[in-house]
Amino acid sequence: MSDAYLQLDKLTLAYGDTVAVKDLDLSIARGELVALLGPSGCGKTTTMRAIAGLLNPASGRINLDGADITRVSANKRAVGLVFQSYALFPHLTVYENVAFGLRLKGLRGEDLDAKVNAGIKSVGLAKFASRKPGELSGGQQQRVALARSMVMEPKVLLLDEPLSNLDARLRLEMRAELQRVQKETGVTMIFVTHDQAEALALADRIIVMLNGSIEQIGTPEDIYNRPVSSFVADFVGFENVFALKDGKLATPNGAVALSAAAPDDAAGLAWRPRAVILGSGPFQGTVRGTSFAGNSREYLLDSTLGPIKAEVDAALPQYELGSAIAFDLPVAASASLKRFG
Repeated sequence: MSDAYLQLDKLTLAYGDTVAVKDLDLSIARGELVALLGPSGCGKTTTMRAIAGLLNPASGRINLDGADITRVSANKRAVGLVFQSYALFPHLTVYENVAFGLRLKGLRGEDLDAKVNAGIKSVGLAKFASRKPGELSGGQQQRVALARSMVMEPKVLLLDEPLSNLDARLRLEMRAELQRVQKETGVTMIFVTHDQAEALALADRIIVMLNGSIEQIGTPEDIYNRPVSSFVADFVGFENVFALKDGKLATPNGAVALSAAAPDDAAGLAWRPRAVILGSGPFQGTVRGTSFAGNSREYLLDSTLGPIKAEVDAALPQYELGSAIAFDLPVAASASLKRFG
């Protein structure tokens, strides 16, 4: 994008002879909240480390706010980093943890006090300034780590799996907290995660990575509803993914015709379990598994197409294990994939 604030240009990153990221191009606008999403080993954390200055690129450039920072040391980049482990000093209070970096920069007296208290207040911990990390919950410790980075006024704030150590309830609270802080301050924020629900809930844009390359970039709606490859489709919950061969589904038992024509440019099609029609259709399956999931019921079918996962309203009559059932994969309810494999 032309208004790039952070620009990665042909970035190649390696550990010894092992290339982890190759020729990566990425542009991020000022004030964006971006997720680097992908499985372990895809290169997302390595990319974050390079932006932070903790890993020297083998080749390529990193530009931030109009300046080349490729070889600038980490402590001079104006890049903040919030670690998965929080990395708080256990013997220091909340106040002193937040003040630590500012003291290293030479801030003292009323200026230091005002900045630290404002930072602590911004994450809702004004009443906890004198407590030590061991006296705080996991969510509160994460907020301290966030405040400590934010008071340094970074141009970019990087977060490494920021919510992975929290339980489900606290994760929801911290999602809202991160969004609030980011929107109120306007800081450009990049967070690394393997959790697609977290990325979908938080990010303005998602960069899906695989094997050191970008697989897809898009809004949460784009990634969730319009995956471009079989990998992205599977990663975001399209559990019925098929390659196409001459307009037919490629299955373990050969090519199978669909009930409607597939898009001419599609390399594959993918269906979420909810899109599978049970009880009617041209295909036959046998119920091999069923589970109650609150408002819905999930089924695993054996079929000539291979395993099929379906989800229906829990209020509908239940199909018993071993029962034969007709089903359909409506093309209109599928995601059309540009790449397969």
